[in-house]
Amino acid sequence: MILYSVTVNIDPAIEQDWLQWMKAIHMPEVMATGLPEGSKLLRLLTEIESEGITYSCQYYFPSMEAYFTYQQLHSSELQQKHHDRYVNKYVSFRTLLEEV
Repeated sequence: MILYSVTVNIDPAIEQDWLQWMKAIHMPEVMATGLPEGSKLLRLLTEIESEGITYSCQYYFPSMEAYFTYQQLHSSELQQKHHDRYVNKYVSFRTLLEEV
């Protein structure tokens, strides 16, 4: 199992809009690609010193092949939609993990 985790620090002023959009639009669009087998949206409880609120968007892929297919065919467009909607209101980084 491959875990693709996107950690997002979001401006508190738009947190509720972002949460609603992630749950209703963005994460369902990622899942609609048919490549991840599951997803979770988690809020970090142990914040480091930052001005925003941090979330982890996690997607579970059955294999590296499925993950690479997602990256090649879908990720750029979906990331751009997020960026366009929340420009200058977030910072993010991505992590790829393998279950052992």
